[in-house]
Amino acid sequence: MVTTTSTPVEQEITPENRVVLKGVSWSTFKALLADVGDDRAWRIAYDRGVLEIRMPLEEHEEPKRLIESFVEAIVDELEIELRSLGSLTIEREDLTRAVEPDSCFYIQNEYLVRGRNINLPNDPPPDLAIESDYTNSSVNKDAIYAALGVPELWRYRRQSLQVYQLVEGKYQNCDRSFAFPFLPVAEIPVFIEQSRTIGQRAAVRLFRQRIKEILLSQK
Repeated sequence: MVTTTSTPVEQEITPENRVVLKGVSWSTFKALLADVGDDRAWRIAYDRGVLEIRMPLEEHEEPKRLIESFVEAIVDELEIELRSLGSLTIEREDLTRAVEPDSCFYIQNEYLVRGRNINLPNDPPPDLAIESDYTNSSVNKDAIYAALGVPELWRYRRQSLQVYQLVEGKYQNCDRSFAFPFLPVAEIPVFIEQSRTIGQRAAVRLFRQRIKEILLSQK
């Protein structure tokens, strides 16, 4: 059973696919997650007492899954390891902050967390987090990711992919990826749009061929 605190919890019902609860203690937040378990569709963001619960939409899920496939294609062509952890709950009790990205990956630090249960701050945060935004958030997710130390954030929104790198505690919009500096970031939304007419796997195969061409040209 979820425990309550002396501080009243305020509930905000948004017109979108979100519920926002204010005045939620860390212990109540953790008890809620423990009660519902891992088998749930909704995702959370928690920022010092404010809890946002969000249900993913179809428009949100499809680009996210394609981007996951694109990242997997890149690492396969590079012949490097990847640990894909989906909507891993990234959290730090000492900061009273937590977030569940649409997807996240260990790339540079994969060897440090291979086969481990992630426990921040003893383990590094994911090297790359993905957000597929079709609705606005009630919490500042960028500030949460920055506080947790996630070095790179990709945000797909309205047929555009923005890449952010963590610099001195704040995200800066960049024209290239830190994890994959050769990647033509601006082309990714084109492949996502192509998938609507040629199919998802066909778009992934075209993307893989593009990566092969880029890597071959660099030799």
